[in-house]
Amino acid sequence: MESKTWMWVGRIASGLVVLFLLVDGGFKVFYPGPAIETTGQLGYPEHLIFPIGVIELLCLAAYVIPQTSALGAVLLTGYLGGAVATHFRVGSPLLGFTLFPIYVAALMWGGLYLRDSRLRALVPFARQAEVR
Repeated sequence: MESKTWMWVGRIASGLVVLFLLVDGGFKVFYPGPAIETTGQLGYPEHLIFPIGVIELLCLAAYVIPQTSALGAVLLTGYLGGAVATHFRVGSPLLGFTLFPIYVAALMWGGLYLRDSRLRALVPFARQAEVR
């Protein structure tokens, strides 16, 4: 699976995730006005919006740096899992809101898998031919 096409598919998938999470975290940190209403509807007090955004952006930074991308993916998986739990708690629609963080996480891990040979070696989907 060393195809340049698959590498670019992985980069594009990762780029979409990074763009989405950068906008989401950026609104929480730099433009909290729109985030106040949305986050308040999820049951979080206003004073937590900034720290949540900082945590999201720090995890995203770890994902973007190639040497720490797997750690960043693990941290973001935890962050997105919290988002799923929050949406379940407030009774958000299942497909539109509650499962959306899982879609983001799947795209994130898929992009990382396609662009990082170390992860492909760790989690091979196709069995390698045995050398005798």
